[in-house]
Amino acid sequence: MKRREFMSLVGGAACAWPLAARAQQQAAVPVVGFLHSASPNYFATSAGPFRDGLTEAGYVEGQNVAIEYRWAEGHYDRLPALAADLVDRQVAVIFAGGGADPAKAAKAASTKIPIVFNSAADPVRTGLVASISRPGGNITGISLLASALDAKKLGFLRELVPHTPMIGALVNPNYAEAKFQSAEFQAAASRLDVASIVLSGGAETDINTAFATMVQQHAGALVVGTDPFFTARRDQLVELAARYSIPVMYFQREFVAAGGLISYGPNYADGYRQAGVYVGRILKGEKPADLPVMQPTKFELVINLKTAKALGLQIPDKLLALADEVIE
Repeated sequence: MKRREFMSLVGGAACAWPLAARAQQQAAVPVVGFLHSASPNYFATSAGPFRDGLTEAGYVEGQNVAIEYRWAEGHYDRLPALAADLVDRQVAVIFAGGGADPAKAAKAASTKIPIVFNSAADPVRTGLVASISRPGGNITGISLLASALDAKKLGFLRELVPHTPMIGALVNPNYAEAKFQSAEFQAAASRLDVASIVLSGGAETDINTAFATMVQQHAGALVVGTDPFFTARRDQLVELAARYSIPVMYFQREFVAAGGLISYGPNYADGYRQAGVYVGRILKGEKPADLPVMQPTKFELVINLKTAKALGLQIPDKLLALADEVIE
């Protein structure tokens, strides 16, 4: 072999080895399937915390982990097909967020791929896990318990408007927890001896109609049911509440930060962070069945004083003392 030919071969090998090594490294990067019932706009406030959780576990998107995003855009009937697509993609873990429906779709699509959910619904009652401490199977996650807080939210709202004859509840009939939310709200209203009305909000036009109906029915306040669909329509809800001068209780502080009156619920951002940590731990080899479902230990009461003033409401000292955050 001539010297020039030998040097050419050596040079080619020197170039090929790093390329092959990089290809193997890229092939080894795990892929997380991200399944959500809402839209990318909804996730904007939670993307950072989710990635923070992954980073805590040692994974950085774009470096040693990739994420495949699938969004149902509020159309819950799309979730089974989106989950099946992630299974066909052979992702390493599926994160399912935005209610129990994404987790149910992922669970139905695969009994082998690990699943981490982030849901406001009770995961035992909805059949996601066998128990909180030992979830079993291929699924675990974060239970925010927000859907079980309707009685508490109604109680706070009643203190704000003690003399209103009727309080409404806005519920999305397409949401898996709709019937449960309606029943909880009506039972709580009965205990507080206040008339109640359940209003349907399954589409943008339905939400507009619901507020007009409240005025017609002389309902003096509203509780918004926990649902990512409503979070994606936060601006619409806050604007309607201001237009009709209706005190509204929300389930997430982001509504109050956007001009809403009051909210009570878990810290959703922290729930996404914890879910990111769990996804990272599973990528490292832990099994979902061995990871207990995590639950919040604290719920936040947030009040917007500027909005209260615009509505002509005086916030009771008791509520101000209980508030975790007061926006002025």
